[in-house]
Amino acid sequence: MDPTPQHHASSLPGLAGLDDLPVKGADAVDMVVDFIQNKAVRPLTLATRAIVFGIIVLTASIATVTLLAITMIRILTVYIPGNRVWVSDLIVGVIFVVTGVVAWSQRIDRTPAAAAALA
Repeated sequence: MDPTPQHHASSLPGLAGLDDLPVKGADAVDMVVDFIQNKAVRPLTLATRAIVFGIIVLTASIATVTLLAITMIRILTVYIPGNRVWVSDLIVGVIFVVTGVVAWSQRIDRTPAAAAALA
């Protein structure tokens, strides 16, 4: 008994295209996987990265601003004559209020009337 078949699929009449069937099937599966990756996985990956990096930047910014405010109050408390803490609190408060007013004046108005005026 010979374990190898006597006739291959390509040697039978009308079945010459069956040799390419596994290659065509693999190409079709590869094309579907690439399509799904380009349409779903890649945008989700980019969105996830943006969210994670945004959280990291927000956390680092909050920590930096907090430590900067504490440092400014400590330095001003030491160098202001009479050791008056309220003056250093006032100076740091004014800096934060001025920064807030400048940021508020630079905001974009998103009311429907303003959107209609821009269009």
